[in-house]
Amino acid sequence: IRKFVFRRPSKVTRPTMKIAVIGQSLFGKEVYKELRKDGHTIVGVFTIPDKDGKADPLATEAEKDGVPVFKLSRWRVKGQALPEVVSQYKATGPELNVLPFCSQFIPMEVIDHPKHGSIIYHPSLLPRHRGASAINWTLIHGDKKGGFTVFWADDGLDTGPILLQRECDVEPNDTVNTIYKRFLFPEGVKGTVEAVRLIAEGKAQRIPQPEEGATYECIQKKENSKIDWNQSAEAIHNWIRGNDKVPGAWAEVDGQKVTFYGSTLIDNGVAANGRPLEICGASRPGMVTKAGLVLFGNDGGALLVKNIQFEDGKMITASQYFSAGASATVVLTEEEKAFAEQMRAVWQSILTNVGQIEDSTDFFKSGAASMDVVRLVEEVKLCASSCQLQNEDIYMNTTFQDFIQMCVRKLRGEDDEEELIVDYVEKNINNMTVKMPHQLFINGEFVDAEGGKTYKTINPCDGMAICDVSLAQISDVDKAVAAAKEAFEEQEWGKMNPRDRGRLLYKLADLMEQHQEELATIEAIDSGAVYTLALKTHVGMSIQTFRYFAGWCDKIQGSTIPINQARPNRNLCFTRKEPIGVCAIVIPWNYPLMMLAWKTAACLAAGNTVVLKPAQVTPLTALKFAELASRAGLPKGVINILPGSGSLVGQRLSDHPDVRKLGFTGSTEIGKQIMKSCAVSNLKKVSLELGGKSPLIIFADCDMDKAVRMGMSSVFFNKGENCIAAGRLFVEESIHDQFVKKVVEEVKKMKIGDPLDRCTDHGPQNHKAHLDKLVEFCQFGVKEGAVLVCGGHALQRPGFFFEPTVFTNVQDHMYIAKEESFGPVMIISKFKSGEIDEVLRSANATEYGLASGVFTKDISKALYVSERLNAGTVFVNTYNKTDVATPFGGFKQSGFGKDLGKTTCTSCNCKCFFFNQKLYFIYFIFWLSVCQETHNKSWEFLRSFV
Repeated sequence: IRKFVFRRPSKVTRPTMKIAVIGQSLFGKEVYKELRKDGHTIVGVFTIPDKDGKADPLATEAEKDGVPVFKLSRWRVKGQALPEVVSQYKATGPELNVLPFCSQFIPMEVIDHPKHGSIIYHPSLLPRHRGASAINWTLIHGDKKGGFTVFWADDGLDTGPILLQRECDVEPNDTVNTIYKRFLFPEGVKGTVEAVRLIAEGKAQRIPQPEEGATYECIQKKENSKIDWNQSAEAIHNWIRGNDKVPGAWAEVDGQKVTFYGSTLIDNGVAANGRPLEICGASRPGMVTKAGLVLFGNDGGALLVKNIQFEDGKMITASQYFSAGASATVVLTEEEKAFAEQMRAVWQSILTNVGQIEDSTDFFKSGAASMDVVRLVEEVKLCASSCQLQNEDIYMNTTFQDFIQMCVRKLRGEDDEEELIVDYVEKNINNMTVKMPHQLFINGEFVDAEGGKTYKTINPCDGMAICDVSLAQISDVDKAVAAAKEAFEEQEWGKMNPRDRGRLLYKLADLMEQHQEELATIEAIDSGAVYTLALKTHVGMSIQTFRYFAGWCDKIQGSTIPINQARPNRNLCFTRKEPIGVCAIVIPWNYPLMMLAWKTAACLAAGNTVVLKPAQVTPLTALKFAELASRAGLPKGVINILPGSGSLVGQRLSDHPDVRKLGFTGSTEIGKQIMKSCAVSNLKKVSLELGGKSPLIIFADCDMDKAVRMGMSSVFFNKGENCIAAGRLFVEESIHDQFVKKVVEEVKKMKIGDPLDRCTDHGPQNHKAHLDKLVEFCQFGVKEGAVLVCGGHALQRPGFFFEPTVFTNVQDHMYIAKEESFGPVMIISKFKSGEIDEVLRSANATEYGLASGVFTKDISKALYVSERLNAGTVFVNTYNKTDVATPFGGFKQSGFGKDLGKTTCTSCNCKCFFFNQKLYFIYFIFWLSVCQETHNKSWEFLRSFV
């Protein structure tokens, strides 16, 4: 829990000045607004003329406030100031000129006129990168530090004394746009206003610029931004990002100028699969891959370009270079035509200089600028909330027709997303063609494991291999965690509205439902689950789980907490739930899909990303799930699936410093090891669902038929491979023999066989090692003197079949009374009538505490026993009942943390905030209601206060 303590400072009256703002753009607008908030009087705004009938944002804002605005095309002619312009300026009577962003040459008669002179904002650490393309050259030169300078204007080019400087780190893949948005714009506005404040207070510095280290570079234009390929990959990357978006680094490809955008440095291995592209002058051909266009430097290094633009202005994703223009035109429905007309009106409102919006109207050739792109994206959201556009979508679809086609495809879910390539293993089985992915799923792609390593997954029904599955290595784990981290921190998932996140999870649940027969068939052949059970429980409950948690996405919320000192000091405290980050999940082999759903759905609902290791013996439904998640629209990196060994993949996930939480279901022994590794590595959060030896107490006053039926289910459900299976039944002595007789009769009726046969009650055990363990377990029981009533042996047939088994006369000290079989083995002990506390002691005499049960018609007895059973779940006159809305988890060495239910939505960090803020709002409303008739400046006062 992080605590933030805020205290509202006492009001300070600052000295103010009369200021002339000279410049343009959104940056100039924000500086202007902040100067007014600081109490300064803006005596005039001097800016550029309207372009294509549209005023500059600074002019628009000033005109709205009634500030005099002068739209000047120029200040001087042939080096001489225009007298009429200078006169207009001097008439405003400024004490300081502020030039936040100015593209015009301002004469010295204006610069030197105010009492305090003039200050200029410049986006570099002067004296480095003097000139008009400072941000571009910061990146082109690969500077590790960037920043801005506010300096006193003189008659040189960016040579005046320094008033204030602020610096920032330049990230390896920063572009002009990213560093500007992250630092130069927001901090630049603050810095410029702070500089004015220092001048007003008489504290402003004048530090002469040193000539050592001074640089001046030319303005970056299209003609001088051609790429020089005779340099390293890093230098080429710096050149491309330094020219992104304007003017754009270009090269000759197929006889035309092609401009590159969105460059990142990469490892050479990314270029393994793709189609070569000859580039004039390059040291080697580029490679068009699924990720984009890979380019190479003369040092063998590589970089990846995401987008490219042709000479006609058309921009596409680089991965589509060879398929550009191949898609057919979408025919619009009546509803989509209505949407198109709405969008035509929006375009018309933005492009006011265009008489009529035709299908061929080009957004940018008609005068649109970057701010118009932002507005168009927001207008689309208002008209169709499900159509979430990025700025890049506008740049890649510049004509109205292309724009509408792109929007409609997105609304239909057919928005030309990169095609998911799946190398299926296909089998005609269960009256259908089952298509199974078998590779690792990392960052939205199915890929081979490092070194191409594979293993065979076995069908437990016949012991034959189903297919080869990629075997993840440590390097694959690192790639998957890196992808999950990037998806959480940098990509759209981390910024997504919770309600939109829920919409994706609902869509995923719908897709799972559409494929439920296929999923159940894969589950049956990979885990041995009976098909009908797999359809209802393994798959059915998985679908329910995703729907349940989809509904929680926008309901994970903090609370307001009344605290001491709340009054009269007006302190406010509240908490907020925030996602943790990358969550690792390690699941068992008994319910492969359901265990995935139980843990993954809650993590995703909270906004986390996931790296999941399925059990090595049952990977196939997890990989099919990954395919469906991708097709549902979950962004790349949100879900990653890594089949592999626990000792390698599971251990690396436990140790990985970028994993923030790990959820594990499995044995207590492995759970302890995971907990230790998580603590030593980075103290990551852990939730564990571990072993069990669940007691079921059956009293003589029970409903006998129901007790037999539910007792059978408590042990033999899902072949006994059930974490909450009744590991030991305590039957009251007076009904013991009758109960055993009825159970044996029912066991003999069970049909053992092919899990795809609809008549089968009992399928094969999951894998050979587990079958051997069950045989050994029963041999222990016989050796220690327990009575083997039926079963206890493997069936002599292909596959891993084991007979449903019943032991009686089991004593507390025996191995089979204490250890979990995790198979179809019923362990029965009897107790004497009236010995409730004694049987409770035996029932609780275990280190496990996952589940328990009691059968009796006496409600008082049921309450007495259930309250004293030390387990996370207690069943009364029933068993094996779980629901997505109820918490599931154990006590003692059965682990801690819960799956399912509201409590699972705590896959979040809880952040605590403290505020101290006097609430003036009510007083202002009252004051304004009384005074607005007589005080013309009341609304202006309210605006400045807020």
